[in-house]
Amino acid sequence: MSDPQKSSPAPLEPADATTPDTVREGVVIALRPIGSPTSIGLYGLGAASWTLAGLQLGWIPAAQGKSVAVVLMGFAFIAQLLASVFAFIGRDGTVGTAMGVLSLTWLVIGLVLHSSPPGTTSDALGMFLLFSGTAMVLVGITASTNKLVVASVFGLAAIRFIVAGGYELSGSTGWERLSGALGVALVLLALYTAFGAGLEDALGRTVLPLGRHGEGKVAMQGGLLDQVSRVTTEPGVRTKL
Repeated sequence: MSDPQKSSPAPLEPADATTPDTVREGVVIALRPIGSPTSIGLYGLGAASWTLAGLQLGWIPAAQGKSVAVVLMGFAFIAQLLASVFAFIGRDGTVGTAMGVLSLTWLVIGLVLHSSPPGTTSDALGMFLLFSGTAMVLVGITASTNKLVVASVFGLAAIRFIVAGGYELSGSTGWERLSGALGVALVLLALYTAFGAGLEDALGRTVLPLGRHGEGKVAMQGGLLDQVSRVTTEPGVRTKL
């Protein structure tokens, strides 16, 4: 009969002090370069804002509301959804969140416009726009820590959504016209920012000022080590989000 003490497994030995270094040397973190999705996202924002502003200001007849809805869902929603996905892949959670909120907001507006009689308002849409605008305010505050012009775009979009929500809840023509005017201003700011971001991506340097500072400035002017110094604590590398 075998000795029980001899058949029991040997106790685990304490970990070697060099184990962390050994593991660290064997870990490889791969970063894949991508084109910046900011421009396509902002062009989508501009297209949606311009088309909806035309409807709100009376440039587009109310009877063509379903056509406006198709523009919002067929271009703006898809463009900003793509921008959101690639922004997260590009490790910019703030822009990814903003583009995601914007894309889904245009989808909801488009669906409501397409399913409602021309010229009518919706309390449900109004309540949703108040929430969406508030979310964009918070995202804009976050974005202001590194890109002031991009933060301004998000902030103006937030104000526009809140005002549009006021129109949907009250039915006031004044709120509708103000939302349309803010939409036109948002188009101009979005086009400037999209063009500036596109030039940065094409030339590898800032041409039109975008108010980069802090981490935003490091992203364009810092060295490779400066930009990857915190990669070990980023989502996808750390164990918990």
